Amino acid sequence: MNDVLDFLRQQQSISLEQLCSFLRIPSVSADSAYAPQMGICAEWVQNSMTEAGLKATIYPTKGHPIVYGERIENPALPTVLVYGHYDVQPPDPLNLWTTPAFEPQVRDGKLFARGATDDKGQLFTHLKSIEAWTKIHGSLPVNVKVLIEGEEEVGGVNLDHFLETHKQLLKADVAVVSDTSQYADGIPAITCGLRGIVAAEVRLKGPSKDLHSGIYGGSIANPVNALAKMCGKLVGDDGRIQIPGFYDDVLELTSIEQEQYAVLPFSESAFLKEVGSSATFGEAGRSTLVRRTARPTCDINGIAGGYQGEGPKTIIPSRAVAKITCRLVPKMNPTKVLDALEKFLKANCPPGIEFEFKRSHGCEAFVFDPTSDWLTAARKAVETAFGQPPVLIREGGSIPVVLSFKQILGIDTLLLGWGRNSDNLHSPDEHIHVTDFHRGTLASACLWSELAKVKKT
Repeated sequence: MNDVLDFLRQQQSISLEQLCSFLRIPSVSADSAYAPQMGICAEWVQNSMTEAGLKATIYPTKGHPIVYGERIENPALPTVLVYGHYDVQPPDPLNLWTTPAFEPQVRDGKLFARGATDDKGQLFTHLKSIEAWTKIHGSLPVNVKVLIEGEEEVGGVNLDHFLETHKQLLKADVAVVSDTSQYADGIPAITCGLRGIVAAEVRLKGPSKDLHSGIYGGSIANPVNALAKMCGKLVGDDGRIQIPGFYDDVLELTSIEQEQYAVLPFSESAFLKEVGSSATFGEAGRSTLVRRTARPTCDINGIAGGYQGEGPKTIIPSRAVAKITCRLVPKMNPTKVLDALEKFLKANCPPGIEFEFKRSHGCEAFVFDPTSDWLTAARKAVETAFGQPPVLIREGGSIPVVLSFKQILGIDTLLLGWGRNSDNLHSPDEHIHVTDFHRGTLASACLWSELAKVKKT
């Protein structure tokens, strides 16, 4: 093990330059103008997999290619499925970048470029650690399968189909994803829980056309007034969601998780400064940290209707619309939540208003057993590389691939993030700390050794 780590330390400057060549490829999946670059990037990933000692193949999809590589040492060993994505967010707004988004530059110990931390920099740590093992020992202590897609930033529209049609190829004991973050600067973390999500759109229609409010006001229902009142009833003054049955299936934190939350450093004032607000708000009796990562929510994401231009326009609008999402915690059923949300809103819709409820995407929450042998192995690997044990955290967002792995392949996912929330993900001047990239590579190398000790079930 030490010889592998020594090799990675000796190769750090080379690894960083290779990452820079990866980052120079503008693999923006959302913009068709970059389609040729997506193919070039897929080939770059395939070549890197081959260099790492994997048998690599590019699989075309209806969208951007999926790159798959594997190295099977011994069927008796644990098999690990590593996931990442080579596509990146659009670089806009370009004028807010200190240096061009696809011209990597190291400044103040940080490597700046689009994709530096989301997700090229993080996934590349695993390819480099695999390469170190194969070059030093000629083999890996576990079987490794690596799946890297090019559509994560546009919803992974072809990934589930690939998983469904290649179940046998992708069969594994556990998955590893490095697309999350450390808890804070210098505090490594393993994310053992993610909130799920449901989304919907409520559309109200009143009169067949906008009407003069002086002539018709007070005689018919106003869709904007009605929608505002309906949405206002969703969350009470105490922060509790008012939909009947909403909390029935909510899984409370275990005593172990409560203890972990209690010791996590968290500054209320620093949080408020970060988000630019003067006060927190949420479910009474819960800490801010728990509310934003481990409790369910219901939020209006957008609301529109009536006149939006400059100056007054005295009308009763014909239509109004609101976009709503609910974040879910473990055991909550997305369909059940949407059913309850629709029933609640419809019951509060006044006469004279046509009600339409349009359902959108959704996924369940995820939680990894904190006592799992896989998680214990990952904690040891991270501690070896970072010099201190990682904290176990939940994230408030959702990573749909984790649920796909569970539902389609039947495996749990270790979420190991080397980056930081302050790395400007999706924003100008995205970056990764050079030390985090190197420590992530070391942690990945240790991970294969630790996972090899876990007995397959």
